[in-house]
Amino acid sequence: MSPDVSLKIEPLPGSKPGIVILRLSGPVTLQSVLPLRALLRGTEPPPHTILDLSGVPFMDSAGMSEIINHEVHCRDKHVQFTLAGVTPRVLSMFHITRLEQVLTLAPTVEEAEART
Repeated sequence: MSPDVSLKIEPLPGSKPGIVILRLSGPVTLQSVLPLRALLRGTEPPPHTILDLSGVPFMDSAGMSEIINHEVHCRDKHVQFTLAGVTPRVLSMFHITRLEQVLTLAPTVEEAEART
């Protein structure tokens, strides 16, 4: 029996022009990361992308790799990329790997939008 690997991705408009919010629900793992990868790599990034991780209970190294790759892509394009609502389990992985020093984190989507 395989575990539930569904990842829901809900694109939402931001409160200001140029902000795109991607609300994720479910685990971001090797089994579920392909739709996220396609979405992030499919178009040029907007001026500010906010990845709402408040519905992500777990992320494995494949998910973390996708986040890092998109962070690098956004830096190269000189656009903002913020992770909002990071759950405690995912945040602990960012601390262990020291990624919280590289990634832009915000407690909520609203706080991430305010930084634009």
